[in-house]
Amino acid sequence: MRRAFWLRHGPTHAKVITGWRDVPADLSDHAQIARLDAYLPAQAVMISSDLIRAAATADALSPRLRLPHEPHLREFHFGEWEGQGFDAVSQSAPELSRAFWEGGEDICPPNGESWAMVMARVSRASDRVLAQHPDQDVIFTCHFGAILTQIARHSGLSAYQAYAHTIPPLSVTEFHQREGRWSVVRIGYCP
Repeated sequence: MRRAFWLRHGPTHAKVITGWRDVPADLSDHAQIARLDAYLPAQAVMISSDLIRAAATADALSPRLRLPHEPHLREFHFGEWEGQGFDAVSQSAPELSRAFWEGGEDICPPNGESWAMVMARVSRASDRVLAQHPDQDVIFTCHFGAILTQIARHSGLSAYQAYAHTIPPLSVTEFHQREGRWSVVRIGYCP
């Protein structure tokens, strides 16, 4: 059996759409970080998104074999919506924002990415890392949207169904691979 652990970065406390904006994580919950550290396998390979909230979250854990930061593990790129409040986006683009948030897999924010684009980007990156480390567990430290795409991918859910899952900051979503097939074991688990 092989395992992949998808760790969501620490909270940002942002009240606006964050996406590719490089905002720091609040890593002051030392007790939760210690529980995560104890739960995650010490011998796993670790990789993070290149955004500081993900990289710093990975840095807060005990040292593990770290791979270079991976920009393809970033959150959704929300384009012109980044830095805006959800209400402001809803008022300025009611039909488009509703279609996007309700799981329109090919719907893009202006100058941003669709669900399908993010799933393809994150899946390619994770497949590459897993192929390069075939005999090791891997910890991916990244973002809410990236994790949701992998839940959908490995459980056959639509974007709309995947959005129903809660992925708290500093939580783990765990996948196991048996006989070449990945399955979802835990979603948004806070040890």
